Amino acid sequence: MKKAILAVTVAAAALSAYAGEGPGGDPFRSAESAVPGTRIDELVLAELTARGIEAAQPSTDAVFVRRVYLDVIGTLPRADEVRDFLEDTHPDKRAALIDRLLEREEFADYWSLKWCDVLRVKAEFPINLWPNAVQAYAKWLHDAIRANMPYDEFARALLASSGSNFRVPPVNFYRAMQGRDPSTIAAAAALTFMGVRLDGWPEGRRAELAAFFSRVAYKPTAEWKEEIVLLDPSAMTPLDAVFPDGQPVHIEAGEDPREVFAEWLTAPGNPYFARNIVNRVWAWLMGRGIVHEPDDIRPDNPPVNPALLAYLEEELVRADYDLRQVYRLILNSRTYQQSSIPRSDSAEAETLFGQYPVRQLDAEVLIDALCGLFNSRESYLSMIPEPFTYIPDYQRTILLADGSITSPFLELFGRPSRDTGLASERNLQPTDGQRLHMLNSTHIQKKIEGSWRLRQLVETSKGDTERVARLLYLHILSRYPTAEETAVVKQYFERGDVTRAEAAADLAWALINTKEFLYRH
Repeated sequence: MKKAILAVTVAAAALSAYAGEGPGGDPFRSAESAVPGTRIDELVLAELTARGIEAAQPSTDAVFVRRVYLDVIGTLPRADEVRDFLEDTHPDKRAALIDRLLEREEFADYWSLKWCDVLRVKAEFPINLWPNAVQAYAKWLHDAIRANMPYDEFARALLASSGSNFRVPPVNFYRAMQGRDPSTIAAAAALTFMGVRLDGWPEGRRAELAAFFSRVAYKPTAEWKEEIVLLDPSAMTPLDAVFPDGQPVHIEAGEDPREVFAEWLTAPGNPYFARNIVNRVWAWLMGRGIVHEPDDIRPDNPPVNPALLAYLEEELVRADYDLRQVYRLILNSRTYQQSSIPRSDSAEAETLFGQYPVRQLDAEVLIDALCGLFNSRESYLSMIPEPFTYIPDYQRTILLADGSITSPFLELFGRPSRDTGLASERNLQPTDGQRLHMLNSTHIQKKIEGSWRLRQLVETSKGDTERVARLLYLHILSRYPTAEETAVVKQYFERGDVTRAEAAADLAWALINTKEFLYRH
């Protein structure tokens, strides 16, 4: 009951500060512009102005540092990292931080997770890659992202590879789907690399695309679960096909139709390829696509800002398909760095990117944040046991490559099943069950009460309640408390019916239940 009272009081103090009423100043919005305008900002502001919508104010440094860590590396910043950033007086410190984060190992860890969702990396039913192939495939994806493989090369490797699924990992693209007929393969290729759902196409157009995958063959080996993906050696006649843009093509005997399709797809000026991936990246960083949903590009679902989408496409091609350059453009924009608090009551403000969209943390990111804060561990399991599925309890969840290996927490907080590759498989809508779990579960209670890190924070404060408040807010919310929040904490610590250790645990529990902790903002 005491913990619940504290949670409500802390939340009320945070809401007061959120509204700009806190005596310690507004911790969420900056009074002055923190970044220069970019071409992205010009295009976004032009659309907002045309609708009479005022863009949000820039975010504070504290909000930005937390946001960019979570968005770029899926990791909560450490307290010393936050402190160093807040104390840095260099005018270009945000751009410098973005560059550092893009080079960190966790960048490849987190974005491998994103691509494992898209590519359906899963050992068990209904995908059935099996553990050895998952291990090989996930490592290849991680290595490609870490090495910053150009996106056109990345796509061609997945679409045109042949060989053993253990020794040539990209061929698992042709195995990580629920069927092996040409139409199923075409649907997976279109969804992944064109952002198109083929069930909305006429039957004739679907058949034309499927023709490029009509000569994919599969051959088992004597090794357990190994399979060879290859060009069907029995199909050696010429093939006439039609690209999705309506252009016919004649494919000679012995030529791999997949390679022909991949060359068409990745050519500069292709109407699908660059558009799809920059829209996905924008959706990953900004919460929704310029075309929304990000994998539902079609004529009757137009972009909310066509000029912005075209600009990002052009920049990707100009950068030789270097996706990190697209990340930099977006992350360094005022549009990305603005506050989540709107200045307009228009329902279109968020849709047109007039504010940073508030959204719940990914399940994997949230459990990693909790384990990191309290120095705890997490266990995982597979409902259908296979060899090689053991996961050390100290491994970070964003490194969990196999969609078949899960936990009750991940299931509860919306981790995708990876059955279809659709973005909508990840559910970020809050539920009553999630709230009850965070507030009342023994799972969370054990993490907090068993945390030596929390006890250490209390001990190093040496009876200074204000210092405890500053340390806990810095560790959990990546900012210092306002004067009003500090007063609430002091009042609670002085109640007399709780020890300092209990009060600190209650405060930590209250803070992790705030929207400020549970959401990107």
